[in-house]
Amino acid sequence: MKTLTDTPLIPPSPAEDDYVRAVVAATPLELLPDGDPFALFESWLREATQSEPNDPNAMTLATVDVDGLPDARMVLLKDVDARGFVFYTNLQSDKGRQLAARGKAALLFHWKSLRRQVRIRGAVESVTDAEADAYFATRARSARIGAWASAQSRTLSDRFALEKEVARVGLRYGLGDVPRPPHWSGFRVAPERMEFWRDRPFRLHERLVFERAERGAKGWTTRRLFP
Repeated sequence: MKTLTDTPLIPPSPAEDDYVRAVVAATPLELLPDGDPFALFESWLREATQSEPNDPNAMTLATVDVDGLPDARMVLLKDVDARGFVFYTNLQSDKGRQLAARGKAALLFHWKSLRRQVRIRGAVESVTDAEADAYFATRARSARIGAWASAQSRTLSDRFALEKEVARVGLRYGLGDVPRPPHWSGFRVAPERMEFWRDRPFRLHERLVFERAERGAKGWTTRRLFP
């Protein structure tokens, strides 16, 4: 009888015939445009919203701790415009402290359904209190209570301790408004480099990089990379 351990955990690399079939089935693609990277990102995100089964706005956030050791986790993009990419978190969490100490981060969007990814690197700044308040007010009441109850990234003795704290905060605010905690806010990654990657057969992928010389500069330089 076949068991789970008999099934390879890592798929094999595609065979030549697999690549040939992919080429035949592929729709001819024009080269990625080298104009406005934010417009290109938004068009890809719009497509991902239609094709990804879960959280098309999910992104990997990479930071570095005080010892220079990289750290990464998934977070959700909550806003994007020409200023950068915004997400929210507990400021006392590992990522919050690392961002405050280093002021730089990297993001990665991977849309498996589209066979595309976008890599972003840049400086990090805090959003304004008004921005944080406005977004916090859109969250479900239970999520707002959770923001007060969770001492994110710190040791939890057991699940009951968290549930007890959630109940305590719920009683504290009753049916009234739940304000934003002072330790909960957002960050904006202002990109200095954005790379758009698109899958192509035979691992001959398309890579287009946008870079700007300094933070806040309006113009972008572009170049294409070997896959």
